[in-house]
Amino acid sequence: QVQVVESGGGLVQFGGSLRLSCTASGSIFKIFTMAWYRQAPGKPRDLVARTGGESAEYADFVKGRFTISRDNAENTVYLQMNDLEPEDTAVYFCTAYLREIGIHRPRDYWGSGTQVTVSS
Repeated sequence: QVQVVESGGGLVQFGGSLRLSCTASGSIFKIFTMAWYRQAPGKPRDLVARTGGESAEYADFVKGRFTISRDNAENTVYLQMNDLEPEDTAVYFCTAYLREIGIHRPRDYWGSGTQVTVSS
């Protein structure tokens, strides 16, 4: 089995910073990409940032403010969020696209999310 667990959410003021962490653990053969999504109430779940190997991609609404990084040895991905705005308030979900030991096809494994609230 594989578990994906996020941490680091909380309440922060406008213009503040937070760092989210996400670790995948369990019967992992190989992780290909790790990503952060977010979902605000009544809105769809949107990709925030994704990293695979040396590459990273960001949603336009976070470019220049958020940075995704990965510790391959620890199967962990981070999301450094700076200059936070009330519009960034959402539940942030981590996903790892990986191959589990004994299973041929890789798939996405999701965490349960961590709440980020930015006050104005």
